[in-house]
Amino acid sequence: MRLSMKGDYGIRAMLDLAERFGQGPVQSETIAKRQGISEAYLDQLLTQLRRAGLIRSVRGPRGGHELARPANRITLTEVLSALEGNFLLSGPETSQDLPSVRVQQEIWRRVREETQKILDGTTLQDLLERQRVLTAPARYYI
Repeated sequence: MRLSMKGDYGIRAMLDLAERFGQGPVQSETIAKRQGISEAYLDQLLTQLRRAGLIRSVRGPRGGHELARPANRITLTEVLSALEGNFLLSGPETSQDLPSVRVQQEIWRRVREETQKILDGTTLQDLLERQRVLTAPARYYI
C-alpha cells in the first residue's frame, strides 16, 4: 500500500477536526496553518470528505468544517477510500495459471486482507489517543 500526499493530508485534516469535535466548525484556513497544508489543496480534500459524508461544512463567517460523527466511529478505511478510491495493493493481473503466478496472487491477497483488517479496526479516535501519548510531556519520578 502506498499512501499519497492526498491520503496523508486528508488524515491530518481529519485528526485536526477530531481534536476539536463538539467545539463547532473549524475554518479551513486554521486547519491548513496548523497542519502545514496549502489551503487551496485542503479545500479540495475537504470537499471529497464532505461528499463521502465524513464531515459537515457550514458557510458564513462562523462557518467551517466538523466531523459528521464522533472520531470513534470513523475508520481509516473510510477516510482513505473517500480520498484515494481503491488504495489497497493488488497482485499481478494475469490469466496465466502458473504456480509462480498463483503463489504471488495468494500473498498479495493476504497482504490486502490484513491491511484491510488493520485499517477497518483503526479509528480516528485511536490515532488521536496515540497522538496524545506521543505529544505528552515527559514525567520524571524521583
